[in-house]
Amino acid sequence: MNIRQSVITTPKIPGRVRVAVRLRPRNTEELVADSDFADCVELQSELKRLKLRKNNWDSDTYEFDEVLTEFASQKRVYEVVAKPVVESVLEGYNGTIMAYGQTGTGKTFTLGRLGEEDTAARGIMVRSMEDILSDISPENDSISVSYLQLYMETIQDLLVPGNDNIAIVEDPKTGIDQRSFVDLLRLGEAHRFAANTKLNTESSRSHAILMVHVRRSVKPRHEREASISSLDNGTSSPLVKSLRPPLVRKSKLVVVDLAGSERIDKSGSEGHTLEEAKSINLSLSALGKCINALAENSPHVPFRDSKLTRLLRDSFGGTARTSLVITIGPSPRHRGETASTIMFGQRAMKVENMVRLKEEFDYKSMCRRLEIELDKLDELERIKVEAQNRVSEAEQSYSTALENERFKYQKDYLESIKKLEEQWMMKQQLHGNLKSEGPTSSVSEEVSEVKALLQKEVLARKSAEEEVKNLRNQLAQLKRAEATGSTEILKLHKMLEDETSQKGRLEEEIAMLRSQLLQLSLDADETRRSLERSEPGKVSNGLESFMSQARRPQVRDSGNGQKAYIAKLFEQVGLQKILSLLESEDADHSYLPHNPAEANQQRIVEAGGLSSLLMLLRNSEDETIRRVAAGALANLAMNAYNVSRGITLLSMAATNAEDPQTLRMVAGAIANLCGNDKLQAKLRSEGGIRALLGMVRCGHPDVLAQVARGIANFAKCESRAYTQGNKSGRSLLIEDGALSWIVKNANNEASPIRRHIELALCHIAQHEVNAKDMVNEGALWELVRISRDCSREDIRSLAHRTLTSSATFLTELRRLRIEC
Repeated sequence: MNIRQSVITTPKIPGRVRVAVRLRPRNTEELVADSDFADCVELQSELKRLKLRKNNWDSDTYEFDEVLTEFASQKRVYEVVAKPVVESVLEGYNGTIMAYGQTGTGKTFTLGRLGEEDTAARGIMVRSMEDILSDISPENDSISVSYLQLYMETIQDLLVPGNDNIAIVEDPKTGIDQRSFVDLLRLGEAHRFAANTKLNTESSRSHAILMVHVRRSVKPRHEREASISSLDNGTSSPLVKSLRPPLVRKSKLVVVDLAGSERIDKSGSEGHTLEEAKSINLSLSALGKCINALAENSPHVPFRDSKLTRLLRDSFGGTARTSLVITIGPSPRHRGETASTIMFGQRAMKVENMVRLKEEFDYKSMCRRLEIELDKLDELERIKVEAQNRVSEAEQSYSTALENERFKYQKDYLESIKKLEEQWMMKQQLHGNLKSEGPTSSVSEEVSEVKALLQKEVLARKSAEEEVKNLRNQLAQLKRAEATGSTEILKLHKMLEDETSQKGRLEEEIAMLRSQLLQLSLDADETRRSLERSEPGKVSNGLESFMSQARRPQVRDSGNGQKAYIAKLFEQVGLQKILSLLESEDADHSYLPHNPAEANQQRIVEAGGLSSLLMLLRNSEDETIRRVAAGALANLAMNAYNVSRGITLLSMAATNAEDPQTLRMVAGAIANLCGNDKLQAKLRSEGGIRALLGMVRCGHPDVLAQVARGIANFAKCESRAYTQGNKSGRSLLIEDGALSWIVKNANNEASPIRRHIELALCHIAQHEVNAKDMVNEGALWELVRISRDCSREDIRSLAHRTLTSSATFLTELRRLRIEC
């Protein structure tokens, strides 16, 4: 009997293809050839933007999901590009991670780096398998690994090049560990085609595809147990009720290292290498056509134009969660290839996938469990027959022994009676003789002896009767045991019959499901043929009409919600003050308190808007209104004519606010004021620095980033004042107690916070008057770490220069025997 797994239909979840861009640093050749030219790209990683320079004064700006600079570590690349996909695969979704770019820009380094000499250099393939192996259970889960290459439109197995059977399945009992997986990758890389070109000494000439299939067993939820409860009936045994079909999740991770696109005139390919380059460019062109068709919602996507696009059909427009990393170089000589790669990533971001969880009922596994139970029942039947035979043999043996004992005791009894009679006759004769001769004293003694012998015989007979009684009791117990065994055997027969009927019902249900699937297939074919015969325009117009009807209620609801929000804001801020501004002749109403335009800010201040906004921030219970009021206060405080009072307002707003977004706006405004050289003393005297440090109570990363930026701006202005001779005392940051928080967060995990604090430490340490306080607070150790480990060259150099130019620092370093 062939029983297959039953697939559970789960809802589809829309998920756009996520695209990250990674910049390769200049190589040795580019450092020499392009030394007089600037990079053709400029990265703004915090804004997730990239600028592609057209010339010295003009550039195009593009936005991506992630922008990774040349200083980004392999761990950072894995966490933002691949880890979300790997986590989805472990949850039961299909996932794809792909690298695309010009040859020599670091695709294989990003994906396939083994990191045997330096573990920090491990690529996405090794790190993803580490996460998968650490999460699965060897007892209940299994994985299988395939490593392929697409070379000249032929698919080859990189692990066994002569094997046409591509899939390599590991034994689920022994599994696969990290070391064996790295050995497999090393073996695959040794078989991969590569060539030496002008653009890359190790240019990959094939597309490498790593496939990891994950099969996980999960416990069914209550709803799934209810869906199969109809299989039970009132007479089912507890054993049958405990048999539920196991639930498994099957997912697949695909990691694709594409061969790099190249221009023949730049790569210098010729001969067979030229043919390889043509094949690579054709397959990449076919992939680009499919991406364009999916981005434009074209009715036809040419997946069948190339084997590469057929392999990636589920990754783009299918059910997989896809993450794409495009790699580019900084050289202006390759600007055209860089622009083409960027446009490929922009089009890929428009592709929508419908992610689906794949869960199945494993009826095949349940059938194996039923067969095991049937084998157990057969074993019980065999044990029952053996027990019956042994009971029969024991009964026969006890009956024979009992009969022999009865005959023996009966024979002994008769012999004893016979002896007693003979002795009595002899005694009688002797008594007659003695009577004739005269009585003597010995007669009474002989009579006593006869009585004693008779008493012994009576006791022996009672003992024999008791032993016979015990044997009869043992025989009765054996018969009762036989009756109990017969009852258990009848129960086992009943259970076997129930299991057989259960198995029959499962087979009938499977047959019914197959027939329903066949009927659904026929209906789908009929529907497709009818749609092909109908006019496409009518179908499209009907869909557009339906979508327009679905959108109208949302627009009305959005308008009503905005009116209700504005009415509530008017009531709490002060209706008379806002109405006086609304009655002005200016048609632009952007001067409302939640977004005051620069032309109307003075009118809001003159009308008492500052007091109203501050009152609103203190008293309103609506967090959205408090956030809007804080934003308005921040905008008003930044105005040039109101900056003297703005610091006080911002300090009060920081004290009264609790919402992270509100605190982020207030902290950002104070951070901007910290960058003004003329406001250093006023910020300190009016509590601006203390208010900035007080907002760290929130603990939100965005708020902490703004606090760190403000401290860095303040330290930079102080450093400039020291240099210009306008300041001579200790840093105001140290006097306000900011140094301890700076040292504590100097190695923060969030890169924006860490970068600003490292810069602040370097600026504070540049002046000898602050050196002693920094040594006492432990800042010296952080400066040493920054000079060695900071990812930014400019901050690292500044820290080194600061340490070597300070007499206090040098003395302390010599005392601690630390080389700088």
